[in-house]
Amino acid sequence: MSLAEANAFAFSLATSLMVSIVIFRAGDGTLVVTPADEYDGDISEIVGEIDPYAE
Repeated sequence: MSLAEANAFAFSLATSLMVSIVIFRAGDGTLVVTPADEYDGDISEIVGEIDPYAE
């Protein structure tokens, strides 16, 4: 997944679920999107975060 696709997917999830979404780089180099409260990996692997409540 490209960064643009990951951002679009994360934004869509954040606005539909109304939770913060984290975009991170997995061990094989791919970008992955998951709810922030479910992410338990290394903070240095986080590429971005989408918060639906941020202004």
